[in-house]
Amino acid sequence: MREKKDLETRLIHGAYDRQRHHGSLTPPIYQTSTFSFDSAEQGEARFAGNESGYIYSRLGNPTVDILEKAIADLENAEAGAAFGSGMAAVSSVLMALVRSGDHILVSEGVYGCTFGFLEMAQERYNIAHNFIDMNDEKAVREGIKENTKVVYVETPINPTMKLIDLKTVIQIAKERGVTVVVDNTFCSPYLQQPLDMGADVVLHSATKYICGHGDVIAGLAAGKADFIQELKMTTLKDMGGVMAPFDAWLLLRGLKTLSVRMDRHCTNAAFLFDKLKDHPRVSKVIYPGDPASDQYDLAKKQMSQPGGLITFEIEGGKKVAQKVLNKLKLVQVAVSLGDAETLIQHPASMTHAVVPEENRLAMGITDGMLRLSAGLENAQDIWEDLEQAMK
Repeated sequence: MREKKDLETRLIHGAYDRQRHHGSLTPPIYQTSTFSFDSAEQGEARFAGNESGYIYSRLGNPTVDILEKAIADLENAEAGAAFGSGMAAVSSVLMALVRSGDHILVSEGVYGCTFGFLEMAQERYNIAHNFIDMNDEKAVREGIKENTKVVYVETPINPTMKLIDLKTVIQIAKERGVTVVVDNTFCSPYLQQPLDMGADVVLHSATKYICGHGDVIAGLAAGKADFIQELKMTTLKDMGGVMAPFDAWLLLRGLKTLSVRMDRHCTNAAFLFDKLKDHPRVSKVIYPGDPASDQYDLAKKQMSQPGGLITFEIEGGKKVAQKVLNKLKLVQVAVSLGDAETLIQHPASMTHAVVPEENRLAMGITDGMLRLSAGLENAQDIWEDLEQAMK
């Protein structure tokens, strides 16, 4: 039997040792805030780091540990860390990597709250950042300064679906000794594995595809064991963005069906793309699986499938886009993604409302843009709802 199982099998069996939990088929929920010690000396030894074991659930919890091991296994990392939200993961990882006076080089588009965090870090803590087109090799080389400590990448970028050539960016960053952090939320480990391409840290808003059921707010990170340990004992522990045991249990449940769900998300998105690209009210469709796109070859190279998200622009701008949203019946107007339900949102006034208009337009986020997360429903039913709303 092969020592390393396929990812589909590891999603279900990979990180959980049932024999350590009395043979329980499903990981138990250790719903406790603290753990008792056998003696005062044991408590002292654990706080000193001289004995392994649990102390307090903000510092470590058995259910959360199973999830952390799972994401490390799926991302081919040495270790993982769990957070109370995707933004807790983003902010904790970045704060662990930079100090006042440092610089972060950022892909030209990012999630709105990531943009907000970067702005706050610059205004309050003198941590500078710049947005650049990371597919411009010269711009990447010139963008890395003496004080650049992190290259931060989203690919596909939220919500424009632009892809970044990870291998090229990572190679340039490594030449300069700069840490590369990749937000892998839109793909999940099933479609893309940045650490295998040389990235140092991978992040997820686990709220999305990893959960898959719209009932958890959570974040995950994975990378080298020494960095993850430092992260967990500094910014995660002291800033307190920890995950609850029950949320970890729900995510472990979601992981079991990740491969099956992602296949369906991708199939439905491909079907909807074929319909949207020819619709007279749609002026533009951005989808990694578009054979006519200049990024199609890159998508095939670094993603196993094009994903479950489509961004498209409606003729007529914001007012017409909002009219379309208001006429939908099956498709839900909501700002998340990766749920069983098909979700749609207006980035300019919702997820990226915090971004000033000048920056937003520079990112390619227009007033007529809509972002669609293909759900698990019958694809024809999804399309019929979109079609009637656009009439």
